[in-house]
Amino acid sequence: MTRLKASPNASTARAQQKSLTPDQRQVVDTVSTIFSAVGAEDIAKLDSVIAPDFYIFANGMRFNGDALMAAIKALHAAGKRNNERVTEPDIHISGNTAWIAYVNKGSTTDASGTVNQNWLESAFLEKRAGTWKIVFMHSTRVPMATQENERK
Repeated sequence: MTRLKASPNASTARAQQKSLTPDQRQVVDTVSTIFSAVGAEDIAKLDSVIAPDFYIFANGMRFNGDALMAAIKALHAAGKRNNERVTEPDIHISGNTAWIAYVNKGSTTDASGTVNQNWLESAFLEKRAGTWKIVFMHSTRVPMATQENERK
């Protein structure tokens, strides 16, 4: 089993990001691809990194790939956009399975402006035909009050 525990210290996190094994880097890249795919409303790109039986728990609901994309399109139509990124990855790989826990540090933008937002997220992946595919994800929004307390 391979394990990487990243520090919240930015310079240490960058150094540890550089020390990822090729499989660990692919896991991070696979999860990051979901963010770029939904941001661009690119269902083909999304489908390229998710397993056929993929689902995610987010906002108190369960979404498969099609439902996730429909929800994102509705948010975009309402003028809302998220900017999301994987930080502080904690990656575990055993054979053809992997799980990653990370802090998604991003923001939400709408007509009123941009608000920084963090989510605690995790994903379970399987290597299928040599490529990592996301089978399951979970996302929990960090309450704004908690984020404010961390800055003090």
